[in-house]
Amino acid sequence: MRDYEHQSQKAVFSWAAMQAKADPRLGLLLAIPNGGHRHPRVAGKLKAEGVKRGVPDILLPVSNPEHNALWIEMKTATGRVSSDQQWWLERLSKAGSKAIVCRSAGDAINEIQTYLKNEK
Repeated sequence: MRDYEHQSQKAVFSWAAMQAKADPRLGLLLAIPNGGHRHPRVAGKLKAEGVKRGVPDILLPVSNPEHNALWIEMKTATGRVSSDQQWWLERLSKAGSKAIVCRSAGDAINEIQTYLKNEK
């Protein structure tokens, strides 16, 4: 199932790269490297550098009239949001961001397009 999330997220970034010339804001779309298993030494270094468990997978640091940024947590159709992920989604929303869960590449792309149409 984790591979499905990887493939979906990869599709989102492929789409964004193809559309970035028409909408340069898509060039700001970035991934947060929180997931996956790492060697304990690498995990320790990342934690010391500020990587935090549960932060959503994708960030679009662009504001619109309603939100200061868009955060997306990618999940499968049946994937569960962890308590750490839920904590981040709630805190980011309270801080003025749109923080959502998307269950497919198409879902994420639609959310990004809708978010960007509501521009400042």
